[in-house]
Amino acid sequence: MNVYEEAERALRSAPAPGLLDAIRGVLTRHYRAGAVDLLMADYSLTVLLSVSAPGPATEHLSIDNSPQGRVFGAQEPAHERHGADTVVHLPVTVRGDRLGILSVTLPTDACSPAVRTELLDIAEMLAHALTVAERDTDLYLRARRKDRLTLAAEMQWQLLPGHACRRDEYAIGAQLEPAYAVHGDNFDWSATADRLTLTVTNGMGEGIDAALLSNLTINALRNARRAGIPLADQAALADQAVYARHRGDAYLSVLLLDFELATGRVQVIDAGSPRLLLLREGTVSAIDFEAQLPLGMFEETDYTAQEFPVRPGDRLVFVSDGVHAVASPAGEAYGDRALARAISATRLLPPAEMPRAVLRELAGHRGRPTPDDDALIVCLDWYGRPTAPNGPPTDHTERTHAHPSPLRAAPHAPR
Repeated sequence: MNVYEEAERALRSAPAPGLLDAIRGVLTRHYRAGAVDLLMADYSLTVLLSVSAPGPATEHLSIDNSPQGRVFGAQEPAHERHGADTVVHLPVTVRGDRLGILSVTLPTDACSPAVRTELLDIAEMLAHALTVAERDTDLYLRARRKDRLTLAAEMQWQLLPGHACRRDEYAIGAQLEPAYAVHGDNFDWSATADRLTLTVTNGMGEGIDAALLSNLTINALRNARRAGIPLADQAALADQAVYARHRGDAYLSVLLLDFELATGRVQVIDAGSPRLLLLREGTVSAIDFEAQLPLGMFEETDYTAQEFPVRPGDRLVFVSDGVHAVASPAGEAYGDRALARAISATRLLPPAEMPRAVLRELAGHRGRPTPDDDALIVCLDWYGRPTAPNGPPTDHTERTHAHPSPLRAAPHAPR
């Protein structure tokens, strides 16, 4: 049995909390591994914490200032020589979602390039196993928190699809702040073979009420989407669900998008305050859509989907009002112009890294690390679907009902 077969079998047969022990046994037998540790990225994507000692008291490593953190950011393996041993750091990532780092200590004479390649593949196997194991144990979720989450934040993070996602046609990265006390902002995505649906939500209210409102809305949208209902009807059904529960006393702003992967055509419903900025060929533009009513504000609201095309090389950045409306100590709003500068400055970062970089810049503008309001950033890079051999080229010149516009403030639901 080769190392891949043994690793796969060990992970498949291990109990959910025992994945690290299972992989440690395989690496010890095949490579004479000494220490083997799994470090998970925390919710704020600022530190890495060991699974071996989960909990807020765990010693943590900075993602910005440690060898393991640099591997996490670059998503490229690295190794360090320590006398007769070499420590290999490997990204633990599944479909673009960065979970953490696997650190393996090997005798230097056993740490060949071929072995490091095998270890990288095994780390990816571990990432897939972790996503399944989280259904049956809290171990890996506990290892992700350097502080205690509020109940509202716990509800929101359980609702989210992940921090990032990647496939041939696109890559997505997203982040929420304050990560350990987020209230109502949310994002969601889901893909089929032909389409990507992306939802960016700016929740109303604070605490548990905001989290419950977001949970109701996201699950109503998912329920309609999974029934195969068109985008406009998804919004209408979610609107009815929120109105039936709150009778207009609580409502929720949402930007709902449906991407056709083969063509780059996008259907959009703009129901409130989340903003979309487009980086195309070095220029950042705000994209204007017809503003429609937030979900749940009135009974039986009708929604209309608009269209616009995306092109290979485009970067789309979605933000909540906790980003573009945040004020400096002097009272100056961050605004779309400052956001446009931040988008340009981070254009070379991958989507998984870009939101965190912009949120750091936003904290500097705010003058304090903790925001008063939820701040949400979602970054989507569009690559497009390669043209099939001898097939027609993809048409990205469709007429659109939405246009780049001078930067402006968007309507938003009150807090």
